Amino acid sequence: MILRPMLAAVLLSASLGASAQSPVTNARVVPSQVQPSTDATLDERHARDWGLRSEEWARYRQLMQGPLGVHSPQLDPLTALGIEARSDEERRRYAELQVRMEARRVEKLLAYQRAYDAAWQRLAPGQPRVNLPGAKTPAAGNTGSGRLAVFIKADCASCAQRVQQLQAAGTAFDLYMVGSRQDDARIRQWATQAGIDPARVRARTVTLNHDAGRWLSLGLPGELPAVVREVNGQWQRQ
Repeated sequence: MILRPMLAAVLLSASLGASAQSPVTNARVVPSQVQPSTDATLDERHARDWGLRSEEWARYRQLMQGPLGVHSPQLDPLTALGIEARSDEERRRYAELQVRMEARRVEKLLAYQRAYDAAWQRLAPGQPRVNLPGAKTPAAGNTGSGRLAVFIKADCASCAQRVQQLQAAGTAFDLYMVGSRQDDARIRQWATQAGIDPARVRARTVTLNHDAGRWLSLGLPGELPAVVREVNGQWQRQ
């Protein structure tokens, strides 16, 4: 007679415990169902932005998780897939995609540059277009300090080689990364990979800077890297 109420209480407690846990279990299931769908949507959008198929984007992500991503973490999808192409046909496809995308990018840059030039003429006529460290305006009768400005970009082997040559020669210079996206970590990572001596950066014999449109404003011909110096108020390649 005494055991029956106790047994009923135990059964009631177990039943309440099971019902109390069920909402928690359901709450945990929902994110696991939503997350894969969100990731798939993002992957499809990224693939479309680069002109790639879904399986090509998946292969790019897989490649960047391996040695290629370790050695060159900033590679864009087309370059990565082109380097690791499995056939001449694949290599040609990615090269053509990259040329088309780069042509569109340059067209947009030039269109913006024309708008920038027009705005400068309206708002600041007669003022110098570029103000790099160590140089004063030609109007002040100063031709600059003679310090070099070095313009580089990420994933550019010749850029790293040129910087290493200047550093080995003991040359002081101001380095500008084109396409840095105002990301300090991006510049520091490049400087580390290029072998720039931190002691020289601390001593300010080498400075690390975002390009912020300076290279485009100089209007100089040729590819990067570019080592330039002010001569009689004009910036020239060295």
